[in-house]
Amino acid sequence: MQFGIFSVGDITTDPTTGHTPTDASRLQDILTIAQHAEAVGLDVFAMGEHHNPPFFPSSPVAINSFLAARTERIILSTATTLITTNDPVRLAEDYATLQHLSGGRMDLTLGRGNTGPVYPWFGEDIRQGIPLALEKYALLRRLWREDVVDWEGEFRTPLQGFTATPRPLDGTPPFVWHGSIRSPEIAEQAAFYGDGFFSNHIFWPASHTQKMVAFYRQRFEHYGHGRADQAIVGLGGQVFMRKNSQDAVREFRPYFDNAPVYGHGPSLEDFTSQTPLTVGSPQEVIDKTLGFRNYVGDYQRQLFLMDHAGLPLKTVLEQLDLLGEEVVPVLRREFAKGRAADIPDAPTHRSLAAASASAPVLVDSEVK
Repeated sequence: MQFGIFSVGDITTDPTTGHTPTDASRLQDILTIAQHAEAVGLDVFAMGEHHNPPFFPSSPVAINSFLAARTERIILSTATTLITTNDPVRLAEDYATLQHLSGGRMDLTLGRGNTGPVYPWFGEDIRQGIPLALEKYALLRRLWREDVVDWEGEFRTPLQGFTATPRPLDGTPPFVWHGSIRSPEIAEQAAFYGDGFFSNHIFWPASHTQKMVAFYRQRFEHYGHGRADQAIVGLGGQVFMRKNSQDAVREFRPYFDNAPVYGHGPSLEDFTSQTPLTVGSPQEVIDKTLGFRNYVGDYQRQLFLMDHAGLPLKTVLEQLDLLGEEVVPVLRREFAKGRAADIPDAPTHRSLAAASASAPVLVDSEVK
């Protein structure tokens, strides 16, 4: 099982000091955070993509390419790459390049994005979000799997005799997760292709996540990729820790109350009781995270949101120390208990390359 962090890349005023970071300082901070995540033993760092304030990461592939040169082990992912407003040709080329630069230490999570004004900035219509995601991903898969592509669709100009370069590393396309909060069509898409399904799992109650993951698992089995419990599932999560829970609640409360997404809404106590957000001691984080398996089954990837709502860099690094030293080692051990031997590990470039070398070649039209 993989453990890591993801960042949405918000630029938020620290409510306790009044300090607002700049684009430059947040970019430098995220590089420090990602490298520290590797240093404390985490497996994955995932960078979001946004094209509107108050966010800075408009190019996660550029950030991850820099990190590929500064890290050695950690998997560099996204949270998420906007399949709806990006050109599949550009995605195929950019992420194959990152795959080579990182030696295969990458994957990506595709998502639709839910910020309406962004769509027309890239010539698209949010009302076509699902059809855009389906068509563009179908083309992206072909660009990675076929040396020469002839293609015609609804949302971009046709391709004739096109070859995306560079070709995927070792002839193995990057692994793709499909991220969604509420769209069963995206869970269906992930299941159809046998890809991973990543449930954001931050703002919604456990019952909602349970339904989405169960639907994906059922459809994964329907399409013949394996049993439902062998489907590839990832979850988000959100934590703030101190050695004792009272200190954690007292310190995090002003950040929660003024956060751009959930601030000025439910109380911290109500939100933590109704969603996966955990504010407390490392043991409380361990207990609540282990409980996720009760409603989604065994899963492959757990990512936590750590740097948001104006939290200063020093605090985020302290959170990573607690996560890497006190929480993740216990989670690794406890999640391994009772896990059936035929439940797959989280896919990596090495495992995918080895599997493709020994498997017959199928095109997507043959997947039923």
